[in-house]
Amino acid sequence: MKALLFTCFLVPWLASGSAQRSNQDSQLIPGSVAGRELGGYFTDQIALKSRRAKRALPPHADMADEPDDSPIPEGGDATDLPTCLLCVCLTGSVYCEEVSPDMTAVPTLPKETAYLYARYNKINKITAKDFADIVTLRRIDLTGNVISEIEDGAFSKLTLLEELSLAENRLVKLPMLPAKLTTFNANYNLLRTKGVKATAFKKLTKLVNLFLANNQLEAVPQFPESVRIVHLQNNNITEISADTFCKGNDTYYLRPNLSEVRMDGNPVLLSKYPNSFTCLKSLPIGRYN
Repeated sequence: MKALLFTCFLVPWLASGSAQRSNQDSQLIPGSVAGRELGGYFTDQIALKSRRAKRALPPHADMADEPDDSPIPEGGDATDLPTCLLCVCLTGSVYCEEVSPDMTAVPTLPKETAYLYARYNKINKITAKDFADIVTLRRIDLTGNVISEIEDGAFSKLTLLEELSLAENRLVKLPMLPAKLTTFNANYNLLRTKGVKATAFKKLTKLVNLFLANNQLEAVPQFPESVRIVHLQNNNITEISADTFCKGNDTYYLRPNLSEVRMDGNPVLLSKYPNSFTCLKSLPIGRYN
């Protein structure tokens, strides 16, 4: 009788405990409903970390075959998204190259930005507010945009800026440039002499490289003694004077820093102006016959 009672109570109790353990174990068994839910959670977390890691990589990292899974608002443009979601932001550097959807304005930059690369976008204008609060900038590269206008004072607060590239845009005139520039590139624009003030470069006493090729300049602009390389090829320069590179009233004047002057692709016949190069250590590259 006791054996019968023991069997009636013990067997159901053991069966219940086994069912509970089976239910708990099923949460970790691949293929079970609970297992799939838990696996999905970890998959989402891994994907999130992967996306964050990709955004932290420098631009030379090989990510050409990786899908872009950043959320893009339908019908919006790049200005609708935070800068460091659209671009790669490293310490002091922001890379916004060929952004999709189209970037049509200079993005809002982190306060500590020193280097901005925003090449090959659709930026069409630079306003006085774009860089007003980013006084740490040392290099700006806006090559390959569609910039046709730069507001007065757009670069006035950039006292540390050393390199500025506005190449391959649609500029017809230049704004006032920062005093500490060492390299300025405005190749492939629509610049004419009337759009470049006589003192635009003269006061840039640290300028070393000046690139103004493939524009519509009719005359050689004035530039400081510090310049070593000047590219003026493929413009509309028709004449030069004794004071263009040298000082016509000083036959002893020398300009040893100026080592490369390119004027090929201009209408000017350089052989007509032999006294214009007496201060240089090498003749300009251009048409002599």
